[in-house]
Amino acid sequence: MLLAPLSGYTDYPFRAAARRCGCVYAFTEMIDAAALVYARERTQKMLFRGDDEPFLGVQLLGRNEKHLEVASQILNDYDFDVLDFNLGCPVPKVAKKGAGAVLGRDIEAAWRCFEIIAANSRHPLSAKIRIADESNVEMTLKLAQGLAERGARVITVHGRIKEKIYSGPVFYDQIRVLHDNLDVQVVANGGIFDRDTYEDAVGKSSCDAVMAARGAMGNFWIFDHFRRPEREELLDFMHRHVLETVDFYGEEIGMKLSRKNIHDYLKGKGFCGEWRGKASFLKTVKDFEQFIADAPEMAGARH
Repeated sequence: MLLAPLSGYTDYPFRAAARRCGCVYAFTEMIDAAALVYARERTQKMLFRGDDEPFLGVQLLGRNEKHLEVASQILNDYDFDVLDFNLGCPVPKVAKKGAGAVLGRDIEAAWRCFEIIAANSRHPLSAKIRIADESNVEMTLKLAQGLAERGARVITVHGRIKEKIYSGPVFYDQIRVLHDNLDVQVVANGGIFDRDTYEDAVGKSSCDAVMAARGAMGNFWIFDHFRRPEREELLDFMHRHVLETVDFYGEEIGMKLSRKNIHDYLKGKGFCGEWRGKASFLKTVKDFEQFIADAPEMAGARH
């Protein structure tokens, strides 16, 4: 199972936590091509690769052809195992730029952008797309075939249309059509949260692999045979993740970034809602240590 590139999440500390549970194949956060071109220094933390990472891909987002050209050249200075082109992100701030899933529906433009990346990158290439239509696979297949012809070695397919974002059924049957008609590896994405959804995805898509995204947030044991950790293990694991985030970014930024991860770890685990809510206000490691110390007496209550 692969760990998806997740904007605002899959930084080095996040990936390190996932790897402790057995994750091998992971990606950086999504990198905006324009940001890389004009504000390269601000992307350095996002592009960091640890010496202990056996495989790391980088994902590039954008539509401006010059930005993609220069960004691809910049990434040649970095050690990545694959460069992935995002043609599937559905969020409004990406859609209004005509990138991500919007670009994925403009097939000729998507192919042209991918050709530019291929012409300027030294890395093996892949692409992440979404299905274009719930009732007709033809446009999605056309896009994927063109990407494969232009050098994509792997194509990851999220089985929902752009408008559904992350809700509703995942059309694994369409992913199966791509798998059966392409000469490259096809990875299924969307709705993978546990063993049952994993087996459903594999069975219906006949895919070569599965990519976990939101299902891995605070649930890195999805890479460890889908087991559920005991409460003490979960808290210790979360504690280490937060401290490593602080080490990586510094206390102020590290604690701010950790709040969402803490919420993900604790959601649905039977902890008191009032206590969990305090995670939104943690500012220092001292605050966090006290928060953890309060955890045992807060366990078991759901309100």
